Amino acid sequence: MKGALWSAFGTSGQRCTAASRLIVDRRIHAEFRDALVDRTRALKLGSGLDAATDVGPIINRAQLERVHGYTEIGEAEGAKLLAGGKVAGEGALAAGCFYAPTVFDGVRPQMRIAQEEIFGPVTAIVEADGIDEAVEIANGTTYGLSLSLYTRDLRTAMRAAEELDSGIVYINLPTSGAEIQLPFGGTKQTGNGHREAGWMAMEYCTEWKAVYINYSDSGALVRAQIDTVPQGVES
Repeated sequence: MKGALWSAFGTSGQRCTAASRLIVDRRIHAEFRDALVDRTRALKLGSGLDAATDVGPIINRAQLERVHGYTEIGEAEGAKLLAGGKVAGEGALAAGCFYAPTVFDGVRPQMRIAQEEIFGPVTAIVEADGIDEAVEIANGTTYGLSLSLYTRDLRTAMRAAEELDSGIVYINLPTSGAEIQLPFGGTKQTGNGHREAGWMAMEYCTEWKAVYINYSDSGALVRAQIDTVPQGVES
C-alpha cells in the first residue's frame, strides 16, 4: 500500500513516472480499494517545506484547473469518485494551489483518466482477472515509461519484467524513475527516443572517434628509430 501511495501521490503526482493507474487483481480489489481510500484521506496537504506534509501544491493555477478537469472527465465517463476530487482551499491552503488526493474506482482501461497523463494527485483503480489481463491493460496505452508490479511469485515477476512494454520496470518497488545510474527513457510515445542517465547519457553526449593502429609495423619502426639515434662519445 505504501508503494501505491507514493507512486500515485508523491511529488503531488507531478512527474512522468507517477502511477495514474493502479491495476489490481479482482480477488483483492475490495480489500485494496478500502485500504487505499482510507490511507488517501489521511494524507496531509501543505507546504513542501513542512516535514509533516504528505502532499504539496500543484505547480500553478492553470495546472490545478487542468487536474480538476480530469476529475470531471472521469465522473462523466462513469468512474466512481471515492476520495478527493476537489480543489483544497480550506484555511492556509486557500493561498496556494492544492488539490485533494483523488482516487477513482470502476475505471475501464479505455477511459481517458486511464489513458492520458494527468500530472496531478489523481489515480484510477482498474480491475484485472490475473496476470494475463493485467499485462494487457498495462501495455494498452500509447505511453511506456515506468511500470511497477507487486507480487510474491518470482515466476510472475520475471514474466512481467519481460512482457511489460516500458523503459523501466520495477518489481515490488514504486514507480519513482530516479535511478540515475541506469538508462532513463521509455517506449512508444514516451520521451524523445534517447536514454538519459547511466552510461547511455555518456554515449548520447559524446562524439565518438574511431582510431585504428597497426601494431605489427610499429615495432619495426621503433627499432629503426633506436638504431639511428646518435651514440654518446666517451672522453
